[in-house]
Amino acid sequence: MSRERRLAVLRAIVQDYVDTSEPVGSRSLLERHQLGVSAATVRNDMAVLEEEGLISAPHTSAGRVPTDAGYRAFVDQLGSLRPLTPAQRTAIHLFLQSAVDLDDVVDRTVRLLASLTRQVAVMQYPSLSRSCVRHIELLPVGARRAMVVLILDTGRVEQRVVEARADLTTPAGEEMLSRIRSCFNHEAVGKGLAQAAQGLRALPDDLDPADRDLARAFIQVLEDALVEEREERVVLAGTANLARFGTDFPLSIGPVLEALEEHMVLLRQFGQLAADPLQVPGESGTTVQGHPGLAVTIGHENPHAGLFGTSVVSTGYGAGEDVVAGLGVLGPTRMDYAGTMASVRAVARYVSRMLET
Repeated sequence: MSRERRLAVLRAIVQDYVDTSEPVGSRSLLERHQLGVSAATVRNDMAVLEEEGLISAPHTSAGRVPTDAGYRAFVDQLGSLRPLTPAQRTAIHLFLQSAVDLDDVVDRTVRLLASLTRQVAVMQYPSLSRSCVRHIELLPVGARRAMVVLILDTGRVEQRVVEARADLTTPAGEEMLSRIRSCFNHEAVGKGLAQAAQGLRALPDDLDPADRDLARAFIQVLEDALVEEREERVVLAGTANLARFGTDFPLSIGPVLEALEEHMVLLRQFGQLAADPLQVPGESGTTVQGHPGLAVTIGHENPHAGLFGTSVVSTGYGAGEDVVAGLGVLGPTRMDYAGTMASVRAVARYVSRMLET
């Protein structure tokens, strides 16, 4: 019973500190919360919480603030997340459904998340290593030119133009494109990129001799397009929101901004989650108990020193059961965790539904 009561005191301290940014004292706790105990009991509970390293005194005042461990204990005991309002859900749906392509989806998603949470929003482009071929289209764009369109199941689209020796606008040229298109899709659709590329390389030898040169040219540009996109990418929005929390960072927001510029830092944050969306809690923050797929790393749980003053709430997104990348938000440890987690989860679900269609 005493442990549950102390956790209730910790919850109240976190909530008040997030709301006010001022150290929390026993008197204010009793005034704002129905704790059902005496002031002496609250002071004793706060003393125990401080001994356990869950709260600390920033200076000589009577107020206390949560530590990284205190925020972790708070997050791990969160029950159901506060649902988004109908207006928020409608706004998300309308804003994202107007996207015209994958680049637009990513841009809209980070801007939406930054607006909803008033934090820095981060989204990883779908990883090519976890992408499969949905369709390959070959289109004549002139007498001796054709466009190769590679469509992946993550919504990613790559286009390249190939020069041809034959006139592709004639019935014979169109028939040639149709034969090659049919063979390409039969070989590649539904396969991962590495497997599809391997199958396509061996395909020309099985084609009609008249089709082989053009087929090899198409395969070459397909491979070139994939090589150009090998580097994983992340997109950010809302970096200016950090300026609202200047006093929340130990020294300045400089180290945070430097870490954000190093996109590999953010890719590592998402890497483990995307690889295993149902990971169990571990030493590096990981997913939250009761909320599979949502990960929260707090303060020194972050692997990069520049992010020690921040918390990152992230999740994976993808089509069906396949997680292809991550998205989330970054802000100070003094964060509305329940609201932020709900927003991140809701937006990720909308994006995932879009990729399934």
